[in-house]
Amino acid sequence: MSHLHPSGDDRSDEALLRAVAQGDTAALAAFYDRHAGWLLARLSRRCPDAETVREVVQDTFVTVWRSAAAHRGVEAGGWLWVIAARRLVDAQRTRARTERAKAAEQAGDARWTAPAPSAEDRVLAGLEYGDVGAALDRISPELREVLRATVVDGLTTREAARLLGIPEGTVKTRAMRARRELRAALDRLVAENGPLGGTA
Repeated sequence: MSHLHPSGDDRSDEALLRAVAQGDTAALAAFYDRHAGWLLARLSRRCPDAETVREVVQDTFVTVWRSAAAHRGVEAGGWLWVIAARRLVDAQRTRARTERAKAAEQAGDARWTAPAPSAEDRVLAGLEYGDVGAALDRISPELREVLRATVVDGLTTREAARLLGIPEGTVKTRAMRARRELRAALDRLVAENGPLGGTA
């Protein structure tokens, strides 16, 4: 067992996370210093609200503190981005719900004033539940995990390949197959149940 240096500067990400799992706050600080900058920059490209981004970064490292023991050999940056991307989706959904509620309260008509969700929001929400979620359950697990990594978690092909332990070419091939199968599954749902999101 190597000596844990107080600065944490010469420890690998994996060593830092093992130390964090044992309650080492200095290791968490070192991990934060190493990753918070790029995480903040990358989240800022996906969300224009600086306050939301700061909250997501904070929530991400709180999650790292609580779940470092669950880190199992995947590349730490990819693992961290998965956590942050999910926190961002959650934060954006919460903010959208709050804004719709405020607008409805001011105008007195929630149906008329609620803004339509963006296409990305609909896809992200759909991958968690609803019609797209039902269709997603019908495609094979290896295709489903590629879609989750690249769409829900927002990983690049390279990051998804590292996270899933497969070549980048395989990620691209599976992503294309997954989209085809997802479209086919959605078509089958429409045939079985009528228009998605429609009323009987």
